[in-house]
Amino acid sequence: MEKREFKPFGEVSSLTLGGGGLAQVWGETTREEAVETVKFALNSGITHFDVAPMYGKGEAERVLGESLEGRSIDGLFFTTKCRLGRLPDENVYDHLNNSLTRSLETMNIQKVDLFLLHSQLVEDDFTLFSNNEFKDRNSTTLSSYFNAAIPAFEQLKKEGKIGSWGIGGIGQNKALISAMNHETPPEAMQCVINPLNSAGAIGYVDQAYDPRLIFKNACDNQIPVLAIRAVQAGALTSEMDRKPHDSGFDGLDFDDYIKARPFREIADEWNVSPAKLAHKYALSVPGLSSVILGVKNRKELAECVEAEEEDRLTPIEIKTLEDLF
Repeated sequence: MEKREFKPFGEVSSLTLGGGGLAQVWGETTREEAVETVKFALNSGITHFDVAPMYGKGEAERVLGESLEGRSIDGLFFTTKCRLGRLPDENVYDHLNNSLTRSLETMNIQKVDLFLLHSQLVEDDFTLFSNNEFKDRNSTTLSSYFNAAIPAFEQLKKEGKIGSWGIGGIGQNKALISAMNHETPPEAMQCVINPLNSAGAIGYVDQAYDPRLIFKNACDNQIPVLAIRAVQAGALTSEMDRKPHDSGFDGLDFDDYIKARPFREIADEWNVSPAKLAHKYALSVPGLSSVILGVKNRKELAECVEAEEEDRLTPIEIKTLEDLF
């Protein structure tokens, strides 16, 4: 598997196994199949694993811990996250440290290589476009981020509990750009990368949220990027193999599936599955270090590995897919 430059680790496999699928966020699987999927990833040359406590209430981290039992982790890299919300500044370090400690215990490792803020960043007086009633849980203000989160991350580095820290590239456009241009920028970011240029259901903070704008700013600021939402929560696959959430929260993902019909048609013309084409697209976008996969079983992972082994899309093919939308 191709290795790419990624400053926090030196280099990383071009595919990363994410934890959403392993934790049944993206459809049903079993603990046994999830563990076997991790082992298949290891045997396929994947060196980076991206999980979070929010994925299945710790299930992704438990799967990873079970999969690594008795195995050397030399040459492997681990990312986990913490949703901070809006806490008093004096509580931020303890919250991050407590979450990290639980994650390390669950995964049975001593240190994570990358620790990410799992909250959406917003300016202090910003009103969320949707779900504003949950702002205290799901978003973190820039003042809290600058004054408390960054010092807490740096302290965790000094204590040897994390190698690097970063943010998810989701939230208010202006806030994310401010974070990238701060005197202490994030050491890595996750950015939404797909032909739809959509974050779907999780793009609820900023009505004008623009993944390509955020990605461009990350590249301009030389911040290493990991791609997320390559298949946009299933919208760029052959079918949505999960039911809509009862709350209607993921309705935008299902709307994107309808919108993506031209993508499925061109995938058929090019004799490739939609999911495989979506991953080929993400792998072909210049400036990315690794594409984080949301697969939930070995069959889905095998298709992604095949996509990685094939030639990258040409600039003309990339533009053709983007111009569909």
